[in-house]
Amino acid sequence: MATVTNKNINAEIEHESHVEFPLVKVNFIMMGIAMAAIILGFILMLGGGSDAQVGFNPDIFSTRRIVVGPLISFLGFLFMGFAIIYRPKSRRA
Repeated sequence: MATVTNKNINAEIEHESHVEFPLVKVNFIMMGIAMAAIILGFILMLGGGSDAQVGFNPDIFSTRRIVVGPLISFLGFLFMGFAIIYRPKSRRA
């Protein structure tokens, strides 16, 4: 059986103290921006619907609700994926 020495234990402790997290501050900032874009897109899609008493409301087919809102949300989701996999230049191997 191999014996464990103080040198081995100290080397292991030093290695563990230098462990880097996979995401850094820049990633979290970018994820926050992406989340804000997603929420903004959903807010742009909000609005009243058609009521049986009032009749047909053509506002449910407005460009803001069927094009702009979903597009901003979709771009926010894409940017969220990019923010998660992005590695700053100082951390690249």
